Amino acid sequence: MHILAISGSLRAVSSNTNLLHALAGLAPSNHTIHIFGGLADLPAFNPDIDTAPGPDAVERFREELRASRGVIFSTPEYAHGVPGSLKNALDWVVGSGELVDKPVAMFNASPRSTYALASLTETLSVMSTRIITEAGTTIQLMGRNLDAEGIAADPELSRALTAGLEAFTRAIEAQMSIAEPGPP
Repeated sequence: MHILAISGSLRAVSSNTNLLHALAGLAPSNHTIHIFGGLADLPAFNPDIDTAPGPDAVERFREELRASRGVIFSTPEYAHGVPGSLKNALDWVVGSGELVDKPVAMFNASPRSTYALASLTETLSVMSTRIITEAGTTIQLMGRNLDAEGIAADPELSRALTAGLEAFTRAIEAQMSIAEPGPP
């Protein structure tokens, strides 16, 4: 199963990005978690240039979304909301619909990011995604200075991430079985 992971942070050393790398390392061998690295490459959303085909970076982003069975977001909170770069990325796919009915989960590196998660939930709801709330996972990384390997090696953190990923993949598999019923 191919899952796309998107960090809302552009920082070189980001807790949210490290969390996603740890999650990718913890995934079972039949799952691929690809971390989207092109958030900073997306131009500012402008309906005047949202034509077919769109800008190269936007087309690559849309293709990665189409190729995934689900999307995991992990984002910091800036000014009581999601970072502008993440909101910009979402704006590029509102009209094209790559996230419509797509299962999404929100993982987070700080329990203090409640406004960002609420903002992201609202945006993803309006975009008609399928938010898998039982997969949502918040872990406390603030002040711990853990890289992806350190997160994955911590028994408590890896257990929480694995449980969230398992809930997410169960929901995706359930959706797939409904969408693709077997022979009568």
